[in-house]
Amino acid sequence: MPGTGLGPGAQSPAGLTDVSYSTNTANALIHLYRAEVGKMTAYRQRLDMTTNWSVVTTAGLASFALGDVNNSHATFLFAMFMNYFFLRLEARRFRTYEIAHHRVRIMERFFYPAMLGDKVDPGWHQLLLAELSKPRSPMSRADALGWRLNRNYLWIYAAVLAAWFAKLDLGQPKGWVLEFPAAFELADIGSFPGWLVFTIVGGFYLYLIALAARAARTYPLEEG
Repeated sequence: MPGTGLGPGAQSPAGLTDVSYSTNTANALIHLYRAEVGKMTAYRQRLDMTTNWSVVTTAGLASFALGDVNNSHATFLFAMFMNYFFLRLEARRFRTYEIAHHRVRIMERFFYPAMLGDKVDPGWHQLLLAELSKPRSPMSRADALGWRLNRNYLWIYAAVLAAWFAKLDLGQPKGWVLEFPAAFELADIGSFPGWLVFTIVGGFYLYLIALAARAARTYPLEEG
């Protein structure tokens, strides 16, 4: 339970009490807090780095594909695959970042209010001990993928899709009229029919939208 903000002389609610710390205990928790904040900072930089890789790779592949009409539109399919690789890598880093974030939030909501004279749940140490003895991310892999999609990668994937459609259109003569099902042939890749390519790309994007839509909207210890 977080601090209650009770003033001097106010009665403490049931289950809340003053918590005192020895100098060694307080120093140990302060150093732990600093270490976890440092870890968060390092992983925040690694998250930004992965997004930068994705943007640079997408820009380079798009420039190559659109730079010459003879270059295959399959370049954009490769860009979709590479961005998914970066997304999974970033989601794994995000889950590690959230482990440190979770510990920091525990100390910010319990340890520091107690040090400043507020009333906190004296059993909060068990929550921190559980996190230290068995580190685990407070979010699932699917939620981590969804969070990073919502924050960055849906925009990147939208740009790749728009550029792919542009590439398919630029290869056609002026006055060309879009007609189905003949238009599916624009996406032919060697012996792979265009309708199959469109089906795979459409299914992949539906999967991404589903991941983004189902991702949890709140962090642990942030509700209420």
